[in-house]
Amino acid sequence: MQQASIAILIILLTVAVYIAMTKLYVRFSYPVLIPVLTTTVAIILLLLAFHVSYDQYMIGGKWINSLLGPAVVALAYPLYNQRKILVKYILPIIGGVFAGLFSGMISGLLFAEVFGIDRNLILSIVPKSITTPVAIQIATGIGGVPSMTVVFVMIAGFSGVILGPKIMKWVRIRSYLGKGIAFGSASHALGTSKAFEYGELTVSMSSVSMTLCAVLGSVFGPIVVWIFHV
Repeated sequence: MQQASIAILIILLTVAVYIAMTKLYVRFSYPVLIPVLTTTVAIILLLLAFHVSYDQYMIGGKWINSLLGPAVVALAYPLYNQRKILVKYILPIIGGVFAGLFSGMISGLLFAEVFGIDRNLILSIVPKSITTPVAIQIATGIGGVPSMTVVFVMIAGFSGVILGPKIMKWVRIRSYLGKGIAFGSASHALGTSKAFEYGELTVSMSSVSMTLCAVLGSVFGPIVVWIFHV
């Protein structure tokens, strides 16, 4: 009974904080105020302030986490609605995904090499632009540290969501198709959540790009590592 009460309290707290941060974002609309980021920071601060451990939080947090699967499956709806556009632009989509995937992997490798980062960390950076569950598997397979990969995936996601709109404005990417491919291939699920602000077509392109990056990244991740002799 006590466990159930704690779970309900944590779920209500998390939802309340997210709603509050969403209203804050709607009111001010600064990129750094995206609800996913501000809610994460707020929850961490609350846990620290009240000395609540991660395991205690996950009594209720695990139920929120379990909704990730249905949320991903729900992306099939906008994909179905945009199926004709997907077929029409299949080559630009695949080309954009390949460009995003390889630039994400290679830029991480070059950055790590320039700063003399340890080999294990370099291998952990390679799948940073791929959705977390797949990135963990890739990192494990190529000899990286899965826990560090999760950190790099989060950094890639948040930086893409915060800086992405500005960068696309600077390079004059106005196409909703291009924006969706950029968000999905660079910032995975977080990018797809940001894509909702641009409409159904952008969401569809982002979810397709995210999925293709996960599939292709599993194949080409080890090959990129082998080519660069990491």
